[in-house]
Amino acid sequence: MNTWQEGRPGGGGNPYGGNGGGAAERPLPASLNPRGPGAPAPRQPGQPGQPSRLGGVPPQNAPGGPGRPGSGGPGGPGRPGGPGGPGGARPAGAGARRWPRRRILKWTVFGVLIAVMVTSVSTWFWADSKLNHENVLADYPNRPAAGKGTNWLIVGSDSRDGLSESQMDTMHTGHDVEGKRSDSMMILHVGDHGNTLMSIPRDSWVPIPEFKTSSGKTVKATTSKINSAFANGNGRLLVQTVELNTGIRIDHYAEIGFAGFAGIVDSIGGVEMHIDQDIKDRDSGLDLKAGDQTLNGVQALAFVRQRHQMADQDLGRMRNQQKFLGALAHQAASPGTVLDPFTFYPLVDSALGTLIVDDDCGLTDLGSLFLAMKDVNGGDGKTLTVPIGNADYHTKTGESAVQWDAAKSRQVFDAFKNDTPVPDIK
Repeated sequence: MNTWQEGRPGGGGNPYGGNGGGAAERPLPASLNPRGPGAPAPRQPGQPGQPSRLGGVPPQNAPGGPGRPGSGGPGGPGRPGGPGGPGGARPAGAGARRWPRRRILKWTVFGVLIAVMVTSVSTWFWADSKLNHENVLADYPNRPAAGKGTNWLIVGSDSRDGLSESQMDTMHTGHDVEGKRSDSMMILHVGDHGNTLMSIPRDSWVPIPEFKTSSGKTVKATTSKINSAFANGNGRLLVQTVELNTGIRIDHYAEIGFAGFAGIVDSIGGVEMHIDQDIKDRDSGLDLKAGDQTLNGVQALAFVRQRHQMADQDLGRMRNQQKFLGALAHQAASPGTVLDPFTFYPLVDSALGTLIVDDDCGLTDLGSLFLAMKDVNGGDGKTLTVPIGNADYHTKTGESAVQWDAAKSRQVFDAFKNDTPVPDIK
Protein backbone atom coordinates (compact mmCIF):
# COMPACT_ATOMS: atom_id res chain seq x y z
CA MET A 1 0.00 0.00 0.00
CA ASN A 2 1.20 3.50 -0.78
CA THR A 3 1.53 5.38 2.47
CA TRP A 4 2.53 8.82 3.70
CA GLN A 5 3.58 9.93 7.10
CA GLU A 6 2.28 12.69 9.27
CA GLY A 7 4.56 14.19 11.86
CA ARG A 8 3.69 13.65 15.48
CA PRO A 9 5.01 15.29 18.56
CA GLY A 10 8.35 13.91 19.68
CA GLY A 11 9.06 12.12 16.39
CA GLY A 12 12.02 12.43 14.08
CA GLY A 13 12.80 11.66 10.49
CA ASN A 14 12.10 15.00 8.83
CA PRO A 15 15.15 17.17 9.34
CA TYR A 16 13.10 20.31 8.76
CA GLY A 17 10.69 19.85 11.55
CA GLY A 18 8.86 16.56 10.77
CA ASN A 19 8.69 13.82 13.30
CA GLY A 20 8.84 10.53 11.41
CA GLY A 21 9.98 8.39 14.27
CA GLY A 22 6.46 7.98 15.68
CA ALA A 23 4.34 8.47 12.50
CA ALA A 24 1.12 6.55 11.67
CA GLU A 25 0.89 5.17 8.09
CA ARG A 26 -2.02 6.23 5.85
CA PRO A 27 -2.82 5.33 2.23
CA LEU A 28 -1.36 7.74 -0.30
CA PRO A 29 -4.09 9.24 -2.45
CA ALA A 30 -3.88 8.13 -6.08
CA SER A 31 -3.91 11.70 -7.28
CA LEU A 32 -0.70 12.31 -5.44
CA ASN A 33 1.05 9.15 -6.63
CA PRO A 34 2.77 9.76 -9.99
CA ARG A 35 3.43 6.03 -10.43
CA GLY A 36 -0.15 5.13 -10.36
CA PRO A 37 -2.46 3.55 -7.86
CA GLY A 38 -0.79 1.04 -5.65
CA ALA A 39 2.73 1.95 -6.76
CA PRO A 40 5.25 2.86 -4.07
CA ALA A 41 5.41 6.53 -3.35
CA PRO A 42 8.59 8.22 -4.60
CA ARG A 43 11.04 9.32 -1.97
CA GLN A 44 11.37 13.06 -2.40
CA PRO A 45 13.45 15.26 -0.18
CA GLY A 46 11.55 17.75 1.86
CA GLN A 47 12.12 21.42 1.11
CA PRO A 48 13.56 23.51 3.92
CA GLY A 49 11.28 26.15 5.17
CA GLN A 50 8.21 24.76 3.29
CA PRO A 51 5.25 22.94 4.88
CA SER A 52 5.70 19.88 2.70
CA ARG A 53 4.23 16.60 3.82
CA LEU A 54 6.27 14.80 1.20
CA GLY A 55 9.49 14.73 3.17
CA GLY A 56 11.80 11.78 2.79
CA VAL A 57 10.47 8.68 4.48
CA PRO A 58 13.01 6.78 6.49
CA PRO A 59 13.20 3.06 6.11
CA GLN A 60 11.24 0.98 8.54
CA ASN A 61 12.91 0.53 11.89
CA ALA A 62 15.50 3.25 11.01
CA PRO A 63 16.30 5.79 13.72
CA GLY A 64 14.49 9.03 13.36
CA GLY A 65 16.36 12.26 12.58
CA PRO A 66 16.70 15.09 15.05
CA GLY A 67 13.71 17.17 15.86
CA ARG A 68 13.65 20.95 15.73
CA PRO A 69 16.61 22.24 17.73
CA GLY A 70 15.67 23.71 21.02
CA SER A 71 11.99 22.74 20.63
CA GLY A 72 10.16 20.39 22.84
CA GLY A 73 6.77 20.90 21.22
CA PRO A 74 5.16 19.36 18.14
CA GLY A 75 7.32 19.04 15.09
CA GLY A 76 6.75 21.31 12.18
CA PRO A 77 8.37 22.92 9.24
CA GLY A 78 11.47 25.04 9.80
CA ARG A 79 11.28 28.78 9.32
CA PRO A 80 12.89 30.27 6.24
CA GLY A 81 16.58 30.80 6.86
CA GLY A 82 16.25 30.21 10.60
CA PRO A 83 18.59 28.07 12.65
CA GLY A 84 15.83 26.81 14.88
CA GLY A 85 14.83 27.73 18.37
CA PRO A 86 16.96 29.03 21.19
CA GLY A 87 20.07 26.96 21.85
CA GLY A 88 20.29 25.70 18.30
CA ALA A 89 23.35 25.51 16.13
CA ARG A 90 24.94 28.72 14.76
CA PRO A 91 23.87 29.60 11.21
CA ALA A 92 26.00 28.19 8.43
CA GLY A 93 28.79 30.57 7.47
CA ALA A 94 28.66 32.52 10.74
CA GLY A 95 32.12 33.85 11.82
CA ALA A 96 33.93 32.85 15.06
CA ARG A 97 33.03 34.83 18.17
CA ARG A 98 35.44 37.68 18.88
CA TRP A 99 36.32 39.00 22.35
CA PRO A 100 35.75 42.71 22.92
CA ARG A 101 38.94 44.78 22.82
CA ARG A 102 38.35 46.01 26.35
CA ARG A 103 38.34 42.45 27.67
CA ILE A 104 41.52 41.60 25.76
CA LEU A 105 43.25 44.70 27.13
CA LYS A 106 42.13 43.89 30.67
CA TRP A 107 43.51 40.36 30.58
CA THR A 108 46.74 41.51 28.93
CA VAL A 109 47.35 44.07 31.68
CA PHE A 110 46.48 41.47 34.32
CA GLY A 111 48.96 39.00 32.82
CA VAL A 112 51.74 41.60 32.72
CA LEU A 113 51.12 42.56 36.37
CA ILE A 114 51.27 38.91 37.44
CA ALA A 115 54.55 38.43 35.52
CA VAL A 116 56.06 41.55 37.12
CA MET A 117 55.00 40.43 40.60
CA VAL A 118 56.45 36.94 40.13
CA THR A 119 59.72 38.36 38.76
CA SER A 120 59.98 40.91 41.57
CA VAL A 121 59.37 38.36 44.32
CA SER A 122 61.83 35.91 42.75
CA THR A 123 64.48 38.62 42.42
CA TRP A 124 63.94 39.69 46.03
CA PHE A 125 64.46 36.18 47.42
CA TRP A 126 67.44 35.59 45.10
CA ALA A 127 69.12 38.82 46.17
CA ASP A 128 68.38 38.28 49.86
CA SER A 129 69.87 34.78 49.70
CA LYS A 130 73.22 36.23 48.56
CA LEU A 131 73.74 38.37 51.66
CA ASN A 132 76.44 37.20 54.08
CA HIS A 133 75.23 37.82 57.64
CA GLU A 134 77.44 37.90 60.72
CA ASN A 135 76.52 38.47 64.36
CA VAL A 136 78.62 41.62 64.75
CA LEU A 137 76.10 43.65 66.79
CA ALA A 138 75.71 41.33 69.77
CA ASP A 139 74.91 43.02 73.07
CA TYR A 140 77.55 43.31 75.78
CA PRO A 141 77.76 45.00 79.21
CA ASN A 142 77.56 48.82 79.20
CA ARG A 143 76.75 49.06 75.50
CA PRO A 144 75.53 52.57 74.51
CA ALA A 145 71.77 53.01 74.44
CA ALA A 146 70.00 53.36 71.11
CA GLY A 147 69.95 56.94 69.87
CA LYS A 148 67.86 58.79 67.31
CA GLY A 149 68.31 58.21 63.61
CA THR A 150 70.27 55.29 62.13
CA ASN A 151 74.02 54.78 62.35
CA TRP A 152 75.95 52.55 59.94
CA LEU A 153 79.51 51.38 60.38
CA ILE A 154 80.95 50.91 56.87
CA VAL A 155 84.24 49.01 56.63
CA GLY A 156 86.50 48.46 53.64
CA SER A 157 88.80 45.55 54.39
CA ASP A 158 91.97 44.44 52.64
CA SER A 159 90.66 40.89 52.36
CA ARG A 160 92.05 39.10 49.28
CA ASP A 161 89.30 36.46 49.31
CA GLY A 162 88.06 35.77 45.80
CA LEU A 163 91.14 37.17 44.05
CA SER A 164 93.31 35.04 41.77
CA GLU A 165 97.10 35.33 41.65
CA SER A 166 96.93 37.40 38.47
CA GLN A 167 94.30 39.71 39.96
CA MET A 168 96.49 40.30 43.01
CA ASP A 169 99.31 41.26 40.68
CA THR A 170 97.09 43.59 38.67
CA MET A 171 95.69 45.26 41.79
CA HIS A 172 99.08 45.47 43.54
CA THR A 173 97.60 43.91 46.67
CA GLY A 174 100.48 41.53 47.46
CA HIS A 175 100.27 37.77 47.92
CA ASP A 176 101.68 36.99 51.35
CA VAL A 177 98.99 38.71 53.39
CA GLU A 178 96.76 36.50 55.52
CA GLY A 179 93.56 37.49 57.26
CA LYS A 180 92.16 40.98 56.83
CA ARG A 181 92.63 44.47 58.18
CA SER A 182 90.41 47.52 57.99
CA ASP A 183 91.60 49.63 55.09
CA SER A 184 88.93 52.26 55.76
CA MET A 185 86.05 52.80 58.20
CA MET A 186 83.24 55.32 58.26
CA ILE A 187 80.11 56.04 60.27
CA LEU A 188 77.10 57.11 58.21
CA HIS A 189 74.38 58.85 60.22
CA VAL A 190 70.92 58.94 58.61
CA GLY A 191 68.60 61.35 60.38
CA ASP A 192 66.17 64.25 60.22
CA HIS A 193 68.84 66.93 59.81
CA GLY A 194 70.55 65.53 56.75
CA ASN A 195 72.88 62.59 56.38
CA THR A 196 76.47 62.77 57.59
CA LEU A 197 79.40 60.57 56.56
CA MET A 198 82.30 60.61 59.04
CA SER A 199 85.62 58.88 58.40
CA ILE A 200 87.64 57.35 61.22
CA PRO A 201 91.42 57.30 60.64
CA ARG A 202 92.61 53.71 60.77
CA ASP A 203 95.64 54.80 62.83
CA SER A 204 93.47 56.39 65.55
CA TRP A 205 95.02 55.71 68.95
CA VAL A 206 92.17 54.42 71.15
CA PRO A 207 91.35 52.03 74.00
CA ILE A 208 90.28 48.58 72.76
CA PRO A 209 88.11 46.47 75.13
CA GLU A 210 88.72 42.88 76.13
CA PHE A 211 87.14 40.45 73.71
CA LYS A 212 86.59 36.71 73.49
CA THR A 213 86.73 35.29 69.95
CA SER A 214 84.45 32.58 68.58
CA SER A 215 87.23 30.04 69.11
CA GLY A 216 87.36 30.92 72.82
CA LYS A 217 90.56 32.97 72.65
CA THR A 218 90.57 36.07 74.88
CA VAL A 219 91.94 39.31 73.44
CA LYS A 220 93.09 41.43 76.39
CA ALA A 221 92.09 45.06 76.69
CA THR A 222 94.73 47.45 75.40
CA THR A 223 95.33 50.83 73.80
CA SER A 224 96.35 50.65 70.18
CA LYS A 225 95.51 51.71 66.64
CA ILE A 226 91.84 51.17 65.94
CA ASN A 227 92.44 48.94 62.92
CA SER A 228 94.07 46.36 65.20
CA ALA A 229 90.62 45.76 66.72
CA PHE A 230 89.41 44.56 63.33
CA ALA A 231 92.52 42.48 62.77
CA ASN A 232 92.17 40.72 66.16
CA GLY A 233 88.41 40.38 66.49
CA ASN A 234 86.91 41.16 63.07
CA GLY A 235 83.77 43.25 62.80
CA ARG A 236 82.42 42.39 66.23
CA LEU A 237 85.39 43.77 68.16
CA LEU A 238 85.61 46.76 65.83
CA VAL A 239 81.96 47.64 66.53
CA GLN A 240 82.53 47.45 70.28
CA THR A 241 85.68 49.59 69.99
CA VAL A 242 83.88 52.26 67.95
CA GLU A 243 80.94 52.31 70.35
CA LEU A 244 83.24 52.50 73.39
CA ASN A 245 85.18 55.49 72.04
CA THR A 246 82.34 57.47 70.46
CA GLY A 247 79.32 56.61 72.60
CA ILE A 248 77.42 56.07 69.32
CA ARG A 249 75.38 52.89 69.11
CA ILE A 250 75.87 51.18 65.75
CA ASP A 251 72.56 50.04 64.22
CA HIS A 252 73.85 48.40 61.04
CA TYR A 253 77.16 47.10 59.71
CA ALA A 254 78.48 46.67 56.16
CA GLU A 255 81.89 45.33 55.15
CA ILE A 256 83.39 44.70 51.72
CA GLY A 257 86.77 43.43 50.55
CA PHE A 258 88.98 44.18 47.56
CA ALA A 259 87.33 41.72 45.16
CA GLY A 260 83.80 42.87 45.97
CA PHE A 261 84.69 46.53 45.66
CA ALA A 262 86.26 46.13 42.22
CA GLY A 263 83.39 43.88 41.12
CA ILE A 264 80.76 46.48 42.00
CA VAL A 265 82.57 49.16 40.00
CA ASP A 266 82.97 46.95 36.93
CA SER A 267 79.35 45.72 37.08
CA ILE A 268 78.02 49.25 36.51
CA GLY A 269 80.50 50.02 33.74
CA GLY A 270 82.89 52.10 35.86
CA VAL A 271 82.41 55.21 37.97
CA GLU A 272 82.76 58.73 36.62
CA MET A 273 85.09 60.90 38.68
CA HIS A 274 86.79 64.26 38.38
CA ILE A 275 90.49 63.94 39.14
CA ASP A 276 91.96 67.19 40.48
CA GLN A 277 95.56 66.50 39.51
CA ASP A 278 97.70 63.90 37.76
CA ILE A 279 98.27 60.83 39.89
CA LYS A 280 101.08 58.34 39.43
CA ASP A 281 101.52 56.06 42.43
CA ARG A 282 104.00 53.20 42.32
CA ASP A 283 102.66 51.32 45.34
CA SER A 284 99.03 51.15 44.16
CA GLY A 285 99.86 51.16 40.44
CA LEU A 286 97.56 54.11 39.81
CA ASP A 287 98.32 56.27 36.76
CA LEU A 288 95.64 58.90 36.02
CA LYS A 289 95.54 62.25 34.28
CA ALA A 290 93.72 65.25 35.71
CA GLY A 291 90.19 65.80 34.46
CA ASP A 292 87.02 63.76 34.11
CA GLN A 293 87.71 60.04 34.13
CA THR A 294 85.72 56.81 34.20
CA LEU A 295 87.48 54.50 36.63
CA ASN A 296 87.24 50.73 36.26
CA GLY A 297 87.41 48.35 39.21
CA VAL A 298 91.20 48.13 39.39
CA GLN A 299 91.66 51.90 39.02
CA ALA A 300 88.94 52.62 41.59
CA LEU A 301 90.56 50.32 44.15
CA ALA A 302 93.93 51.99 43.61
CA PHE A 303 92.34 55.45 43.87
CA VAL A 304 90.79 54.83 47.29
CA ARG A 305 93.98 53.17 48.60
CA GLN A 306 96.72 55.52 47.41
CA ARG A 307 97.93 58.22 49.80
CA HIS A 308 101.58 58.98 49.01
CA GLN A 309 100.78 61.87 46.70
CA MET A 310 98.48 63.48 49.26
CA ALA A 311 99.95 66.30 51.34
CA ASP A 312 98.23 64.99 54.46
CA GLN A 313 98.69 61.33 53.58
CA ASP A 314 95.98 59.22 55.25
CA LEU A 315 93.62 62.15 55.85
CA GLY A 316 93.74 63.02 52.14
CA ARG A 317 93.08 59.41 51.28
CA MET A 318 89.93 59.45 53.41
CA ARG A 319 88.64 62.44 51.48
CA ASN A 320 89.15 60.51 48.25
CA GLN A 321 87.30 57.54 49.73
CA GLN A 322 84.33 59.69 50.72
CA LYS A 323 84.26 61.34 47.31
CA PHE A 324 84.43 58.05 45.46
CA LEU A 325 81.84 56.21 47.59
CA GLY A 326 79.40 59.06 47.08
CA ALA A 327 79.89 58.91 43.30
CA LEU A 328 79.56 55.12 43.35
CA ALA A 329 76.30 55.24 45.33
CA HIS A 330 74.94 57.98 43.06
CA GLN A 331 75.58 55.91 39.94
CA ALA A 332 74.48 52.58 41.44
CA ALA A 333 71.16 54.04 42.65
CA SER A 334 70.36 55.81 39.38
CA PRO A 335 67.31 54.67 37.33
CA GLY A 336 69.61 53.73 34.45
CA THR A 337 71.24 51.11 36.68
CA VAL A 338 68.25 49.89 38.68
CA LEU A 339 65.90 49.53 35.69
CA ASP A 340 68.43 47.89 33.36
CA PRO A 341 68.49 44.13 34.08
CA PHE A 342 71.84 43.75 32.27
CA THR A 343 73.36 46.12 34.82
CA PHE A 344 71.19 45.53 37.88
CA TYR A 345 71.65 41.76 38.19
CA PRO A 346 75.46 41.82 37.81
CA LEU A 347 75.55 44.67 40.34
CA VAL A 348 73.50 42.70 42.87
CA ASP A 349 75.57 39.59 42.25
CA SER A 350 78.88 41.44 42.71
CA ALA A 351 77.78 43.57 45.66
CA LEU A 352 75.75 41.15 47.74
CA GLY A 353 77.91 38.10 47.07
CA THR A 354 80.92 39.68 48.78
CA LEU A 355 79.20 42.01 51.25
CA ILE A 356 79.13 41.16 54.97
CA VAL A 357 76.27 42.67 56.97
CA ASP A 358 74.80 42.34 60.45
CA ASP A 359 72.13 39.73 61.16
CA ASP A 360 69.25 42.22 61.11
CA CYS A 361 70.25 43.93 57.85
CA GLY A 362 67.99 43.29 54.87
CA LEU A 363 67.64 44.51 51.31
CA THR A 364 65.46 47.43 52.38
CA ASP A 365 68.16 48.60 54.79
CA LEU A 366 70.82 48.36 52.09
CA GLY A 367 68.60 50.38 49.77
CA SER A 368 68.36 53.09 52.43
CA LEU A 369 72.16 53.02 52.78
CA PHE A 370 72.70 53.64 49.05
CA LEU A 371 70.12 56.41 48.94
CA ALA A 372 71.69 58.11 51.97
CA MET A 373 75.13 57.92 50.37
CA LYS A 374 73.64 59.32 47.17
CA ASP A 375 72.20 62.28 49.10
CA VAL A 376 75.60 62.98 50.68
CA ASN A 377 77.20 63.05 47.24
CA GLY A 378 74.40 65.24 45.89
CA GLY A 379 75.04 67.98 48.45
CA ASP A 380 72.12 67.21 50.76
CA GLY A 381 74.45 65.89 53.45
CA LYS A 382 77.85 66.46 54.99
CA THR A 383 81.21 64.69 54.99
CA LEU A 384 83.89 65.07 57.65
CA THR A 385 86.61 63.28 59.57
CA VAL A 386 86.76 62.72 63.29
CA PRO A 387 88.28 65.99 64.59
CA ILE A 388 92.04 65.46 64.92
CA GLY A 389 94.12 66.83 67.78
CA ASN A 390 97.46 65.41 66.65
CA ALA A 391 97.93 63.72 63.27
CA ASP A 392 101.47 62.61 64.17
CA TYR A 393 101.10 61.42 67.74
CA HIS A 394 104.10 59.38 68.96
CA THR A 395 103.14 56.58 71.29
CA LYS A 396 105.23 55.16 74.13
CA THR A 397 106.23 52.31 71.87
CA GLY A 398 107.52 54.74 69.25
CA GLU A 399 104.63 54.31 66.80
CA SER A 400 103.18 57.19 64.87
CA ALA A 401 99.41 57.39 65.35
CA VAL A 402 96.46 59.79 65.14
CA GLN A 403 95.06 61.34 68.31
CA TRP A 404 91.52 62.75 68.35
CA ASP A 405 90.58 66.17 69.65
CA ALA A 406 88.52 65.09 72.67
CA ALA A 407 86.34 68.21 73.01
CA LYS A 408 85.58 68.75 69.33
CA SER A 409 85.00 65.09 68.56
CA ARG A 410 82.56 64.89 71.48
CA GLN A 411 80.41 67.60 69.86
CA VAL A 412 80.18 65.57 66.66
CA PHE A 413 79.48 62.30 68.48
CA ASP A 414 76.68 63.90 70.51
CA ALA A 415 75.06 65.22 67.32
CA PHE A 416 75.08 61.69 65.90
CA LYS A 417 73.54 60.25 69.08
CA ASN A 418 70.82 62.87 69.44
CA ASP A 419 70.17 63.39 65.71
CA THR A 420 70.89 67.12 65.91
CA PRO A 421 72.68 69.22 63.27
CA VAL A 422 76.37 68.36 63.11
CA PRO A 423 78.45 71.45 63.99
CA ASP A 424 81.05 72.80 61.57
CA ILE A 425 84.31 72.00 63.30
CA LYS A 426 87.47 73.78 62.16
